[in-house]
Amino acid sequence: MSYTIGDVIAERTVHLTRESLVRYAGAAGDFNPIHYRDDVAASVGLPGVLAHGMLTMGLASSVVVAALGDSSKITDYGVRFTRPVVVDPETGADVSVLAKVGAVDEQTVRIDLTVKHADTTVLVKAQLRIAL
Repeated sequence: MSYTIGDVIAERTVHLTRESLVRYAGAAGDFNPIHYRDDVAASVGLPGVLAHGMLTMGLASSVVVAALGDSSKITDYGVRFTRPVVVDPETGADVSVLAKVGAVDEQTVRIDLTVKHADTTVLVKAQLRIAL
């Protein structure tokens, strides 16, 4: 596969529900109540129950992995968390991911991810590298 800077590798919106958060908590072992209890989230000044940061980060990379398939090897992945993903008890939350080629060299391709919730960027400097 050839890569050109600016190419869109993948684009997807993932819908999260409170059930998604409970399932992730069980898999990750992160049972912090800010991820499932509105009263606890409010008591610490949060706008509501938040999706786990690592869940958001994992969702973002999974969009690229699904698009490129098993033959791709991620060599590096990093993000900065800037805004929380608030998951409404009734309507949930949509997280949109846009993956574009940001740089290409002889050995790797850098994929830049734009990750948003409610038109707000929730991850910045979200980049992963894949080996060619």
